[in-house]
Amino acid sequence: MIGWIDTLFIVLANLALVAIAATVMLQISGRLFLPYSPAWTEELSRYLFIYMVALSSGVAIRRNRHVNVELFHHRLGLQARAGYQALISLMIGAFAGILLPYAWLYAQNGAWQTSPTLKVPMLYIFFSTVVLYALVLFYSVVGVIEGLMAMQRKPETGSWK
Repeated sequence: MIGWIDTLFIVLANLALVAIAATVMLQISGRLFLPYSPAWTEELSRYLFIYMVALSSGVAIRRNRHVNVELFHHRLGLQARAGYQALISLMIGAFAGILLPYAWLYAQNGAWQTSPTLKVPMLYIFFSTVVLYALVLFYSVVGVIEGLMAMQRKPETGSWK
């Protein structure tokens, strides 16, 4: 089931990336071929970028593509690496859990504002922080569970040769 959720967020992030490319191409075309350049394209591309990052954040954590320092990972055994991964996921999840209510308060600030050119309620734009921290929290919980399950596995004995 997690694979399906991963795929959903990857597809949504890729759609945002394609929409960014289309918006930027429209902006470039407008500057070159139209008498005026649409003003809303820069704003839309910025909002799409924000959502692309928010939608892909959880999958980046799940695939261990986030920024980390690998000083001693290679020296750990498989069970110790799994425990270390569970600990890191727990810390990231705790951080996201602490910030999630504040992200919601931040998003609510946008209820009375609209974007300058698109006239979209900023609640939808500020809600990207809620999406970001909710996905980070969800995928951190998944990481803790997977790390603990990996720690419980018995090490394989024998040689593969």
